[in-house]
Amino acid sequence: MSKKQNEEPTPNIEAMFKDAEHRMKQAIEHLRHDLAGYRTGRANPALVERLLVDYYGTPTQLQQLASITVPEPRQLLIQPWDPTTIPAIEKAIQRSDLGVNPISDGRTLRINLPPLTEERRRELIKQVHKRVEEGRVAIRNIRRDLLEHLRRLQKDKHLSEDELKRHEQQVEKLTHKYIEEADRLQAAKESELMEV
Repeated sequence: MSKKQNEEPTPNIEAMFKDAEHRMKQAIEHLRHDLAGYRTGRANPALVERLLVDYYGTPTQLQQLASITVPEPRQLLIQPWDPTTIPAIEKAIQRSDLGVNPISDGRTLRINLPPLTEERRRELIKQVHKRVEEGRVAIRNIRRDLLEHLRRLQKDKHLSEDELKRHEQQVEKLTHKYIEEADRLQAAKESELMEV
């Protein structure tokens, strides 16, 4: 019986690591999706699909109200399924930080994306840095939670000092892997923004 009690925390530790890695992956996916919304010189539906539109009093993502296509490299075409939502969609786009005005023909909205100025590129890069740093902080918070759990297990005598040290190294390796991924996303987005 006592042998079984000593083995019990091990699966919990494995589950804790799996949970932490899953949460870190989610943080990276969230960051990837957010960065897709930063405007480069090319049109991309991700620029507007998550904009919140006031749909009969309910904030609703644009992608749930319309199809968004790219008919030309610097143009987005938004076709609402309900044409009465056009004014609300127009307002949401104007309120966003995209810095564009949609053109409406009563049935669709077109957004022509002007080439980015040097000043706007630098501004967007600052926003990207801020967003990536938020992603890094989220990953570090997951690391902190996992380390607290492990130290609590060690304090409650479920882990030896050596096991704790080994697990702490695993946590650092895992954290480093996802911080590097955030850095790669940042570098890729920056070079994309600097393309003329």
